[in-house]
Amino acid sequence: MNIRNGFLLGLVGGLGVLLALAIGAGVQQISTVLLWAFAGIFLALGVEPLIQFLLRRGLPRWAAVLVVFVLILGIAVGAIWLIVPTIVAQFTQLVESIVAEIEDGAFESVLDWVRTTFPQFDLDGTLEQLSSALTDFDTWSSLPPWVANIATGIVGGVGQVAFALGGLLIVVVLMLYFTGSLPTLKAGMYRLVPASSRPKFIEIAEQIMKSVGRFVLGQGALGLLNGVLSFIMLSIVGSDLAVVYAFIALIASTIPLVGTISASVLISLLVLLLDGPQTALPVAIYYAVYMQVEAYVISPQIMNRAVKVPGVVVVLSALIGGTLLGILGALVAIPVAAAIQLILKEVVIPRQDAR
Repeated sequence: MNIRNGFLLGLVGGLGVLLALAIGAGVQQISTVLLWAFAGIFLALGVEPLIQFLLRRGLPRWAAVLVVFVLILGIAVGAIWLIVPTIVAQFTQLVESIVAEIEDGAFESVLDWVRTTFPQFDLDGTLEQLSSALTDFDTWSSLPPWVANIATGIVGGVGQVAFALGGLLIVVVLMLYFTGSLPTLKAGMYRLVPASSRPKFIEIAEQIMKSVGRFVLGQGALGLLNGVLSFIMLSIVGSDLAVVYAFIALIASTIPLVGTISASVLISLLVLLLDGPQTALPVAIYYAVYMQVEAYVISPQIMNRAVKVPGVVVVLSALIGGTLLGILGALVAIPVAAAIQLILKEVVIPRQDAR
C-alpha cells in the first residue's frame, strides 16, 4: 500500500495499533478458554497412542475411540466408587488430626513467640475476629481492613478451588471431543499449508504429536508408579492415611522436576506431624532413595523414549514454562522444546546448509 499523504499514513498506522490492542484485549479475555482448549488437545494427544495401538490390532477408528472412552469412563467411575470415598474419609481424618494437634498445643509455642515478640499485636483478638468473619459474613464490615483482606483471601481461595474443579471437567469434555475428531482436525490443519510444503509439514507435525502423546503417557505412568509404590511403602510402615498420601504422590509426580520433590517433602512432614519420627524416618529415607532412582534411571528413560530432549533443555524448558503458565506450562514446556528442536533439525539447519 503506497500512501503519500502523511496524515493518511499516520491514521492508518494508528488504526493498526488500535486493532492490535483490541486483538490483544480479546485474547486476554478468552485466555482461560484458550488454556482449557490447549489442555484438552494436549490430553487428547496423550490418549492417541492408545487409539493407534488398537488400530494396529485391526479395530476401526470409531471402535478404538469407543473402547478408550469406555476405559476412561470405567476408571473414573471406579475411582469415584472405590478410591474417592477412601480419600475423602482419610483426608477428613487428616484435617481432624491437624486440628487436634493445633488444639493440643502443637503450635502454641509459635503463638507464644508471636505474643512475646509483638506485644502490641492483639493475636487472640485477631484470630477470634477472623474466625467469626468466616462463619458470619455480616461481621465483615466491622473488621479491620487487613483482617477482612485475610478472610476475603481464604474465601477467594475456596472459590478458586471450585473454579479449578469446574475447569477440570471442561478440559475432560474437550479432551473427549478432540480425541473423537482428531483426524478431521489434523486434515483441516494440513489443508492450510501450501501443497508444495505439505508433505514435510505433515511429517514434522506427526512426529511432534507422537512425542507429545508419548510424553503424556510417560508422565502418567511415572505418577502411577510413584502412587502405587508410595501406597505399598506407607502401608508397610503402618500409616493410617496411606491412600491419601499415595494420591498426593500420584498427582504431584505428573508435574515435571518439582512434583515428586514437593510431594515427598509434604508427605514426610505430615507423617512426622501425625505419626511421629519413628514412622517419618523410614518414609523420608524411602523418598530420598526413590527420588534418586527416578531422577537418574526412570525419568531419563521416559524422556529419551518420548521426546529425546537433552537434560539441560528439559530443566530450562520446564522452569520457563512453569514461570509463564504455572503447572500446565511446566507440563507442556518439554514437548514444546522437543517440537522446536525437531523444527530446527528438519527445517532450519538443512536450509542453512543449503546456502
